[in-house]
Parts: sequence; structure tokens; C-alpha cells
Amino acid sequence: MKLLAAVAAAALIAMPALAAPVRPDADMARDAARKPAAMLAFAGIKPGAKVLDIIAGGGYFTRVFAIAVMPGGHVTAVVPPASAQLDPVAAKAMTDLAADASYGNVSIVTAVTDPSLAGSIDVAWTAQNYHDLHNFLPPEGVIGFNKAVFAALKPGGTYVVLDHAAADGSGLTATKALHRIDAAAVKAEVIAAGFIFDGESSALRNPADGHDKMVFDPGIRGKTDQFVLRFKKP
Repeated sequence: MKLLAAVAAAALIAMPALAAPVRPDADMARDAARKPAAMLAFAGIKPGAKVLDIIAGGGYFTRVFAIAVMPGGHVTAVVPPASAQLDPVAAKAMTDLAADASYGNVSIVTAVTDPSLAGSIDVAWTAQNYHDLHNFLPPEGVIGFNKAVFAALKPGGTYVVLDHAAADGSGLTATKALHRIDAAAVKAEVIAAGFIFDGESSALRNPADGHDKMVFDPGIRGKTDQFVLRFKKP
């Protein structure tokens, strides 16, 4: 009964966030593939929460989170300079979002290490980005990234990592060639930073994905097998 009540409560939170008239049509067209209601429920994002959307892209999840945490909540999007340089269109979309009065509870920082974040975040989230940490950072940089997320969270806070799945046992070998990563490798690295593994969602799993194609391949793009891992800061 408690589980059913929790699911029902999560659905009530998700409904206004997904039906909000300020959401762009292009975002809503992606909902079937990205399953935002399931993601909100799994991450435990609720009104009043402070959420950190790390490497937020064009803001798809930022917009969902911003509505879901109303009233009283806030979403901080991390837009690193390197990401803005690689995708200036997405970076401008984030700047426009932070200035949009329809939301009013979104701000931008350039790094997870921003001093304003320390110990203030309820939920840290990153979607389809973790594999690229290994493409752009040295090993010690990835370690530092996870430690920075740990420092930004409140005790008991949640860290969610969503990414394209590589073949089991492949470790870090597919991060550059296929833009995929082995879920076990992510789990080991995040736990090493002090987190406790707290569960996995199968909402974005696709057993038909053979894990052998680049995620941008037309045959699999938008339909990749994706894992969603949840961790807790003790």
C-alpha cells in the first residue's frame, strides 16, 4: 500500500509539470522516449526541492524539473564553458530559459564546484552525459566530479545518472567510439566517491539494442538502451 501511495503521489506531481502550457511542443514530442513522469518519480523530485541539472543540454529536463518543484523549489543548471562552446545553440536556450519569467526559478552556474551549491541540493541529475566525462576529463577529473556532486548535496540527497548502456563488462571502452558506458563502471566510480547505491529504473531499457552501434546511428538514435542509477549521500 505504501508503494502504491508513493506512485500515486509521484503521478500527481508529474501531471502538472508535463501538462504545463509553457513547455515547448518540441519537448512534449520527446516525452514518449524520455519518460519524464517515470524519471520524476524515480528521482523523487517534489515541490520545494532544490535540483541540480548537470550539463543540462537545451533544457528539456530543466523545464520539467522547474515546474515540478513549484512552489518554493529551484533548479540550478550546470552549463560548463566547454559544453557551451561545443553547442552554442543549446547554451543560448539555457540562457533564455533562465531569463524566462514563465519559470522564474532557474539559474545557471558553470561548474558543480560553484561555492553557492555546497550542501544545498536535494537531487543532482545528469542525463546522457556521464560517458563524456571520460572523453573530456582525465581519470582524476572524473573522481573530482563525483566528489563535487557529493559536496553539493545535502545529507540524504539523491544523485541520479542516466546514460546510454554499453555491453556488460565493457567498462569504459565504448565511451568515445559509441558514446556508451557500462553501468557497472558508473556504479563503481560513484560508490567510490562516498555514495550508497539506492536503486535502478528500467523505464528506459531497450533489450532490442545490441549495444554495438554509435548512439547517433539512425538505426538506434532515440531508442538506445539506457540505464538510470540512483545513489544516496549518507
